[in-house]
Amino acid sequence: MSRATICLSSVSPDISALDRYADTFTGKVTDRKNYQRLLADARQGKFSHVAIAFVDRFGRNDVEGLRAFDELIALGITIRIATYPSLDPAKPDGRMIVGVLFNMARFESDRIGERCREGMHTKLRGGGWAWLAPDGYLNREERLSGADHDERLKHARYKRWVEPDPVQFKVWHEAWDLLLEDKSTLEQICETLHARGHRICTGRPFVEIREDGKRKPVVKALSKAFHNWFYAGWVVVDNDWATIPPKTVRGEWEPVVTTEEFELGLAILARRNQDRDHKPKHFYLLQNLVYLQLDAKHSPIKLTCSTPNANRDRGGVAYYCVPSSKHNFLCRDIDQQVPAWIQAIQVEEKWLPKIRETFMADVEHYLGRPNVSERAMLEKALKSLDEEELASARLHAKGKMSEEVWDILWKGWQDQRTAIQVTLQAIDESCEAHIASLDDALRLISKAGILYEKLEQQGQRRLLQHMVERVVICPEGRVLRMELRTPFSYLRDLVDSGKAGSATSSGEARRTKNKTSIAAGSFLLSTGAPGGIRTPDLALRRRPLYPLSYGG
Repeated sequence: MSRATICLSSVSPDISALDRYADTFTGKVTDRKNYQRLLADARQGKFSHVAIAFVDRFGRNDVEGLRAFDELIALGITIRIATYPSLDPAKPDGRMIVGVLFNMARFESDRIGERCREGMHTKLRGGGWAWLAPDGYLNREERLSGADHDERLKHARYKRWVEPDPVQFKVWHEAWDLLLEDKSTLEQICETLHARGHRICTGRPFVEIREDGKRKPVVKALSKAFHNWFYAGWVVVDNDWATIPPKTVRGEWEPVVTTEEFELGLAILARRNQDRDHKPKHFYLLQNLVYLQLDAKHSPIKLTCSTPNANRDRGGVAYYCVPSSKHNFLCRDIDQQVPAWIQAIQVEEKWLPKIRETFMADVEHYLGRPNVSERAMLEKALKSLDEEELASARLHAKGKMSEEVWDILWKGWQDQRTAIQVTLQAIDESCEAHIASLDDALRLISKAGILYEKLEQQGQRRLLQHMVERVVICPEGRVLRMELRTPFSYLRDLVDSGKAGSATSSGEARRTKNKTSIAAGSFLLSTGAPGGIRTPDLALRRRPLYPLSYGG
């Protein structure tokens, strides 16, 4: 865990200490409580100076760190770093060095994470457990200050292991016995354990009794335990950095059941599960997407899906509705309007250059234009590193520098060189990445209308979930509009503002919130109603990088 600690000083002439902002949390995330409080206080003008011990104490997210520094500097706040007292982040060379320091902090954080994962993986392979033990077991640790040398080398400062919980271990013994009898359902097992006075380790009962007297067995927690190989004494892991299949590594703890008993329990659960119908009873194309707009004064109301009289021979009739109201709309009447709206979301190919120009103008406005002087300073810093390394190598060759000092300096040079090269590469690729992400969105839009009607129902719903934020209908059952997800909503914004028609002044138009009639831009991109311009497949050959973010 990284502690981000920031000390502030007030606007008084003697620069007196005003407040201290500290978070005991990883510095790679941005939603830290006191970090956000610092930025909020800065926007309110509560202080004039920020003092930081180390850059990596401010944060380990290089992108967010530089953004926060730029915001503080724009607010007129002076930033000082204790380890670099003469460094001024407000100056170009100071900002470049701060960027390198943030990159090194991010790199160090990633390396620490790699070493931790390697240590955890080694422990798992040895039969240990690296996380909180499940219900029925306790995590134990012992400080090895008085242990022998071999034991300290194996476990470092602490020895950690898992042992049975004297109380909960018996509870799960009884739960497994009830399952293996194959006479009780999971709900009945919960009822039996509850009647015997047992609870989950958190104190939660196996059967919750609501205020209206209804009983709710905690079947989900029980089923999860019955599928956990931990209770059979096996280390089983499947995540993004470690995969240990069942019956591969034996754990160092006492199992609740034998492997044969555990597999028999899985077979019982699987046999019971086969009798269930896992397919949804009803299909709704616009589930969680359709809203009702009663009037302009009220926000749209989200509609639910319902099929009353489902026991009839024909299976009932599906509706989008507002529960306990008169607003009920036949699903087929709404669904049949969707294809025309999807086909209307098209871009005329001749306007692609202006759309790209407009898009890049906005990118430069909000994210900033790549700084040529910043590239020159980075290249100069890289050259200085080479010269410093060469001079030190001569001293080392003459015997005026020890091996230990040389190793420390060499590692520092490599880290700084890597950070600078990554920053240079990011400057080179940023423009191409933005253009490629816009092209990906345009390519999908050009094909959506063609593919939609060829897809099965499930495929049509997945396509809508990627592209559409919500479908708004009126009380008469007509589709008023389709609100698109990012980045498709950005293209709609080009139409609504009418600025794509004059791409050369697009950035200024957004900054001044210049309003142009929808008609002025509607010939560029048709997203307002069916009947839009159909466009052939776009001949875009750029290397796709990261889409702007619609989940694809």
